[in-house]
Amino acid sequence: MTLPHALTPTEIVTKLDQYIIGQEDAKRFVAVALRNRWRRQQVEPPLRDEIAPKNIIMIGPTGVGKTEIARRLAHLAQSPFLKIEASKFTEIGYVGRDVESMIRDLTQLAVNMVKKEETAKVKEKAAVLAEERLLDLLVPPSPPPPLGKTVSLPGPEAGEAASGKSSTREKFRQMLREGKLDDKLVEMVVDQPQNMPLVEIFSNSGMDDMGSGMKDMFSKIFPQKRERRKLSVAEARVILEREESEKLIEMDKVIKLAIQRTEQSGIIFLDEIDKIASRQGSVGSAEVSREGVQRDLLPIVEGATVTTKFGMVKTDHILFIASGAFHLCKPSDLVPELQGRFPIRVELNALGEEDFYRILTEPQNALIKQYIALMATENIELSFQEEAIREMARIATEVNLKTENIGARRLHTIMERLLEEVSFNAPELAGQKFDITAEYVRKQLRRISDSEDLSRYIL
Repeated sequence: MTLPHALTPTEIVTKLDQYIIGQEDAKRFVAVALRNRWRRQQVEPPLRDEIAPKNIIMIGPTGVGKTEIARRLAHLAQSPFLKIEASKFTEIGYVGRDVESMIRDLTQLAVNMVKKEETAKVKEKAAVLAEERLLDLLVPPSPPPPLGKTVSLPGPEAGEAASGKSSTREKFRQMLREGKLDDKLVEMVVDQPQNMPLVEIFSNSGMDDMGSGMKDMFSKIFPQKRERRKLSVAEARVILEREESEKLIEMDKVIKLAIQRTEQSGIIFLDEIDKIASRQGSVGSAEVSREGVQRDLLPIVEGATVTTKFGMVKTDHILFIASGAFHLCKPSDLVPELQGRFPIRVELNALGEEDFYRILTEPQNALIKQYIALMATENIELSFQEEAIREMARIATEVNLKTENIGARRLHTIMERLLEEVSFNAPELAGQKFDITAEYVRKQLRRISDSEDLSRYIL
């Protein structure tokens, strides 16, 4: 198996730079880890099977870009990618999700990904078949003669009838392609969704895969219910194209490719891994449970075979990237065996005033660009002076120092408080220009930023 496209580490970092400010070390390690997936595929077996992924732990306070790196990596990876909080897991035997569920989720994502790719390949053929079925609904074909009885017309009459029918069908085909019939109603048989509340009994008890397995079993035992409904031609076309696509796709091939893709290029981002680390000096059932989750996680990270509804999936070459703030503990508080499975550790730096200024202005999805676009929908021309942006960055830094340091997330609360009045009165301000100055920023935020108590509760 070869990856569909392999970005170089420089290209990966460049793309991450478009959305994430700073944290160069983290970007470089992630870029190398992603590139290593491609490098491994170029190595000839059996050595290829011996090359294990170098899992990463990203350490840093909240709001510095750990999760954002994961989100952007998902777009670049072109591989099955799952982000999940480690705190969701519980030790086997406790109520909650078991660690194997993330492999099942990853495999399901891979199946959806491959199915989407295969659907794109048969899209044109499915559209042609769906068009023919739509025409059958709009111009019903002549009913067949009764069994055992033949009806014959004289030669010229038969030719004229067939020609007239064909001409009518072609006229409807042309109107259908031009969209003139999109609002016309047609009656067709559609599948009814199957509601099985019984399955939900199992889904919250660490037996989530059993729920989907039982659902599949019931769907085979009980036939799918169908009903006649009146739909617009536009709605019917979507349903018919989906049905025809599913007929053309070989699900056995999809599942085989998805399992292979999961095993060879799957990536799991384990967020909040510090929440399952044992804390020094603490004793109690919670500590036992945390260590139990780590020990359950260990074989998955080491390499195990997990049973899914699609088949057996090996985890030997899945890349794990973990992250955590590690405020109340440190990476060495993880069980030694798990520490050894995350050989690369990278520390992310806390953000300062200059970082906040760059976050507000440089990324493609910068907060200021978002709010300008939002106000434009109300026909308001919103603009920010550079001094105003720097004042926002300074106040965000100041509040972070006085209260809890929540990193760049502080900018969201700053922006909401700053533009609260404009946002509320936006419909009445349509057609106006609104220029945010440093003085306006101070006026809106000074009282709150000066008071530590207010900062804690409002900003």
